[in-house]
Amino acid sequence: GDTLQDAALPGSGPHRYRTHRAFEPGETKSVKQWDIMVEVDDNLKLQMNNFMVSTVSQGDIMTLDQKIYETVDSIKVLKTKREFMLGFASDPYGFVNKWLISQSRDLKVMMNIEGDPEEERKADFYQKDWLKEGVCRYFYAKVQQRRAELERDLGVRQLGSSSTSVNNN
Repeated sequence: GDTLQDAALPGSGPHRYRTHRAFEPGETKSVKQWDIMVEVDDNLKLQMNNFMVSTVSQGDIMTLDQKIYETVDSIKVLKTKREFMLGFASDPYGFVNKWLISQSRDLKVMMNIEGDPEEERKADFYQKDWLKEGVCRYFYAKVQQRRAELERDLGVRQLGSSSTSVNNN
């Protein structure tokens, strides 16, 4: 006859059931298997429910959740470091160039500065007339600032002040 075999139940091996059937002449015999769902009291499920409901275990669960979070966060940091180092190891020159461009872009975003980092990377950018004028203005402002500091420190009065000057003749 045919053999019926169900799935293994927890704590027991597979069970075999035999059925007897008469076959017609010329009909082929075959072996068939079925999965039969059988509800069984599950002590483990009951223990897990009791653990989850218990107020004492809530602190343990929170502690374990925090440890899981910290572990996952640590794994993410280590993965980022690994990718960083692998990128550097595979192509140091290209990696450093890309990294510097990225850092420059991030700095400009943080400081709300506009500009093109790729253009600023080249020496031609710093040879333009407007930049030379900007440098001259910057140095002029610094010289004037330093002059004012020196005059203040030396007690020299600036022209156009309301005080009268003393003439020693």
